[in-house]
Amino acid sequence: MAGDDDDTWLIELESALLDGCTAQEINALTKGKKIPVSLRPDVWLLCLNCQDAGNQLLLFDEIFDLPNQNELRDDVKKFVEKLGNEEDDKLAVISDVESIITFYCKSKNTTYTSNNGWIDILLPLLSLKLPRSDTYNLFERILKLYTPKGCSKNGVPCHILRLILQYHDPELCSFLDTKRITPEQYCSPWLKSLFAGTCSLDVALYMWDLYFQRSDPFFIFFLCLIMIINAREQLLQMKNDDKTAIIQILTNMPADLEANDVSDFCSLAHYYSLKTPQSFRDDVLEVLFSESELEINSRLYSQALCLPVAVHELIESATLELANSDSVKFFLVDCRPTDQYNAGHLSTAFHLDCNLMLQEPAAFNTAVQGLLNAQRQALAAGSLAAGEHLCFVGSGRTEEDSYAHMVVASFLKRNTKHVSMLDGGFVAIHDYFGPHMTDCLEEHNASACLVCVPNNTSVGMSKNVASATKTSENMITKQLFSKLSSAMKAKSQEVKGKLIEYIVNPNSTYNNSEWHVSANDRKEQRYRNVPPVFSINDEDEDSRSDSLRHDLTLSDSIEEIVNVQSFLKEPNTIDNFQCQEVLLNGYMHDSYIVVTETHLIVLRDIPNKRGLAKIMSRRPLSTIVKITAKKRHPELITFKYGIPDGDNLLIKDMDRFLIPNASVATKVVSNQIVQQLDNKLQ
Repeated sequence: MAGDDDDTWLIELESALLDGCTAQEINALTKGKKIPVSLRPDVWLLCLNCQDAGNQLLLFDEIFDLPNQNELRDDVKKFVEKLGNEEDDKLAVISDVESIITFYCKSKNTTYTSNNGWIDILLPLLSLKLPRSDTYNLFERILKLYTPKGCSKNGVPCHILRLILQYHDPELCSFLDTKRITPEQYCSPWLKSLFAGTCSLDVALYMWDLYFQRSDPFFIFFLCLIMIINAREQLLQMKNDDKTAIIQILTNMPADLEANDVSDFCSLAHYYSLKTPQSFRDDVLEVLFSESELEINSRLYSQALCLPVAVHELIESATLELANSDSVKFFLVDCRPTDQYNAGHLSTAFHLDCNLMLQEPAAFNTAVQGLLNAQRQALAAGSLAAGEHLCFVGSGRTEEDSYAHMVVASFLKRNTKHVSMLDGGFVAIHDYFGPHMTDCLEEHNASACLVCVPNNTSVGMSKNVASATKTSENMITKQLFSKLSSAMKAKSQEVKGKLIEYIVNPNSTYNNSEWHVSANDRKEQRYRNVPPVFSINDEDEDSRSDSLRHDLTLSDSIEEIVNVQSFLKEPNTIDNFQCQEVLLNGYMHDSYIVVTETHLIVLRDIPNKRGLAKIMSRRPLSTIVKITAKKRHPELITFKYGIPDGDNLLIKDMDRFLIPNASVATKVVSNQIVQQLDNKLQ
């Protein structure tokens, strides 16, 4: 009976090919089955749209004069030797491969390089035994549509693969990061040759059958993902192994794949593709898989904290009750400060105040437990706000989102799966709804909303805000969101009501008036007859001293602009440390701490003026009386400045920084202070 079924689908496939079907129709007919050898050429030609491409090789002048022609010829000979063909066949294959690659280089004005995957890609194509013109057409289409551009050192494809791995398996991603193993060290041959250079021919043919039928170039990343995840248990047991051994295991994974495993392998890849936000790949698809001259910013993905999600996908996820259970549904976490959240937010959003993380760590941990509990309750209740995928929303304004990024990083550190961040933050949501925001946002207050305040509308716009504005023309989604708004608000209030017992969010207020020292200012006890020596300890006992802090603005001092590199090389500089200055309002600025023989100097980077910085302060080392660090966040360092006041120390001011190598920085500063004190005593 099974044989009759097999015959039926083959007959239907042959008929469909004669009728000129589509790749999707072939996929529906084959249902993951391996294409017979006799039909594979027709299937691939159709899926790659090569049936009417003509004979482009007629334009080839048969002159083999590429700058690196000898290198190409040697690589082709080495490749053909491995095939073990008869001598006459070898010569024919060498001629065909060299001709195809030479003509491709000339017609596309590009350069062949060894190990770029081209020769490996030609192996499955040559096995089809097609005329050379058809082989070339298939080769050209595969390079154009299916091999990602930029598969080089620090290339975009490897950064994208890492983000996908982090999204689905943060623990494994963290393990590889700890070992300093990047995707480019093991997966470049996978991407360059679409596994043809790393799998057996039989496996590559079967994999390509399924790959081309999908008509989804991005699917190669999910094939790579499954290859890595399949080695998960073995890799996590290699914590004490050498980095080279781990890379070798990963590199050799495709060679262990057998033809019988390909169908399940691709099914798993399909499952993970459904569990990945679609909008993540939309923006890069064209530049990764085409001949367009568009450039993609590698830093955009190499420095991405987590996978970005576009606003239109987030809104549609919150408004549409999708019949397909495999579709991505988000649980929205608004991690802006309380005052911003109260000035307008989506009704489906759970509020997790990012300022809690540093100001009230215990309350933050309690709030996180409340969040996870709310997510479980929403899923159980089938709420519109429910989703297994966490999407965090910051302000969308660069200076304000450093705390939000720390919140997201804390979830990744917990190995939380399916963590993403809204690209453009609340600014993107605000722009998406446009004039309909009153109907679609809860508690929107135009006078308090930072996006509505004219002076702040131009700050920190993300790359997708423009596309979000374009998407905002989708009136159907907006109207649907507005209609569902009351229902969602009711659900949201119900969830929030259940969270009262979980969330502790004290309303901390600070005195933002001009700082002034009075007789009642805080004093630190010091030893009698001892110079004002600083101390280094934990900060919990001194948390109240935040009230002394006074954030400098341009009005506080004369602005002094310097070239960073020149300034750091000045002869009296002892050391310098890149850091982020943490202001009282939670804003963070990229900065440098410069330690000289006598001073602690703070430089703040000037946005959009690369290499330039403002001198924010010059603190005499002799005025540093205390250096403190948070127990839970040892990289958060506070410098307190004071003067002798009888038997006490009068704390006059403070600076706070987030320093990656805080222990080194504090040691350098403390050593220099001691050195200065020793010099005075001599």
